[in-house]
Amino acid sequence: MTTTTERPTSVTVDPGSARSLPGVLVARAEQTPERVALRSKELGRWREIDYAELAERAGAVGMGLQALGVSVGDAVAIHAENRPEWVEADLGIQGIRAVAVGVYPTSPAAECEYLLGHSETVVLFAEDEEQVDKALAVRGSLPRLRHIVVFDARGVREIDDDPMLLRYDELLALGREHGGLASWRERVAEVGPEDVAIIVYTSGTTGPPKGAQLCQRNLVSAIATYRQLYGVSRHDEVLSYLPLCHIAERLVSVVNALGAGYVVNFGEGGESFTTDLQEVQPTFLLGVPRVWEKMLAGVTLRVDDASRLKRAVYRFWLAQGRKVAQHRWEGRFGAVDRVRYAIGWLVLYRPLRAKLGLGRIRVALSGAAPIAPQVLEYFWSIGVPVREGYGQTENTAQATGMPADDIRLGTVGRAIPGVEIRIADDGEILTRSDGVFVGYLNNAEATAETIDADGWLHTGDVGTLDADGFLTITDRKKDIIITAGGKNISPSEIENRLKVSPFVQEAIVIGDRRKYLTALVAIDPEMVGNWCTREGLSFTTFEDLTRKPQVVELVQSVVDEVNTELAQVETIKQFTLLSKELDHEDGEVTATQKVKRAAIARDYAEVIEAMY
Repeated sequence: MTTTTERPTSVTVDPGSARSLPGVLVARAEQTPERVALRSKELGRWREIDYAELAERAGAVGMGLQALGVSVGDAVAIHAENRPEWVEADLGIQGIRAVAVGVYPTSPAAECEYLLGHSETVVLFAEDEEQVDKALAVRGSLPRLRHIVVFDARGVREIDDDPMLLRYDELLALGREHGGLASWRERVAEVGPEDVAIIVYTSGTTGPPKGAQLCQRNLVSAIATYRQLYGVSRHDEVLSYLPLCHIAERLVSVVNALGAGYVVNFGEGGESFTTDLQEVQPTFLLGVPRVWEKMLAGVTLRVDDASRLKRAVYRFWLAQGRKVAQHRWEGRFGAVDRVRYAIGWLVLYRPLRAKLGLGRIRVALSGAAPIAPQVLEYFWSIGVPVREGYGQTENTAQATGMPADDIRLGTVGRAIPGVEIRIADDGEILTRSDGVFVGYLNNAEATAETIDADGWLHTGDVGTLDADGFLTITDRKKDIIITAGGKNISPSEIENRLKVSPFVQEAIVIGDRRKYLTALVAIDPEMVGNWCTREGLSFTTFEDLTRKPQVVELVQSVVDEVNTELAQVETIKQFTLLSKELDHEDGEVTATQKVKRAAIARDYAEVIEAMY
């Protein structure tokens, strides 16, 4: 269906002065209607969406929802993979002063039931048959849910017979009949800074997820902050691939994309991530530690399979890159380094970066979890300046960032503009800024425990600040191990050292109130499988891999190497290989792959006891 896009002729709102995120979109559509906002890959071809079309479709979503009876403050959920419709729905919802709730696409039906019920969602956007089936399976316990809007209705048999279901195009048509963009712009003008814009559910590592409410002020404040810290502009491009319901990806692909005016690319996702990255070659990339670790592991595997000459060339120029990186950090980058890097660029860095999809990278970020300094050092050695930052949902991911001109690996940088940080008497990190959230939905007690009377957010993380204001994260406060001998140990630091190995996908250190430390280790099936093939070892399943004595010896060599870097009390005395990959649906990890330590301790109690 072809749609005529409304293109306003007068400029009424400046993106930098808008009071809300939908207001920023309206300003973009007025000032630069034909500039590309989004690109989407469909059946191998890229389609462009400009700001005028994005605003028109967001407006149609908003007015369509209003026609369905959605009121101010109502929750509307989105359960889908990253795609342009996710952004259209998100902004359309906010523009009528309703509240957008993201649901991870991997969430099983039981988790969907909890999130939709707790938020009292009235309308759900579901991506396809799989997500619709989850919703239909639990709708009997969701009395507030009135409609399910389906982005891709192929295979949804009930679409024409069930009055609760309607196609996305039908919602857009309904919205256009009820005033479309023109009416939606009037609603957007009513949106205020303190209006709750989105609810982001926490990962739920220690209990049921909590609904963190973020208002328009929280989101809009991030625009100036990130532009100042990272220098993003309309000339940048990003690839949207981490779940959009996560606050970090929401900032990169929606909030700061609108604020800076850069292009957001939606690839085909999943196993196509590597291909998407190579095609887009983004200039600005956010990666969680596992993304950077997997890239490094992939390169390591390919180098091991290369000829002796290629391996020698790679190792020589990697060592040269490490020297150059070290000089950059120390402020000693000189003429010799320029020559060294220029030659290395031609021989190794440029082709390797292009192969990884990092050929145009200007700003690279690692966040959402701690990362081993060795991984960051590797990417700096090939000219990819990965900078670590720190934040969490409750402060709209606004806490610290690594300055471009003062890199200190092992820290997460200094407080970003507009943010105050201090360390409490017990070592907990506190932050205060316009990014501090409104509070947890329907949980005043937890809100009061998290935000004190002076507006300080208690992060739950433990760390230290040095004399120059650089923050070092020790661990989550609740995860600190206290051994039987009274020693305080940070498990995440040890776990990250183990995960530097391409053969280790996950590690969980055990030892609270114990005489010594042990670990549960999940191998990376691809990397270990390739190693077995090179060694001439046959295998069938993941479990079969973990039972091979040679694989146990391989992981033992990794543990032994890490132990040499640790104090005696921190060394791993025993480990056990997990016979299956940790799974979200089994409740072992969150949707963002954070380990649920309590669940692991419960489910693997016998395995853990056997190591003692």
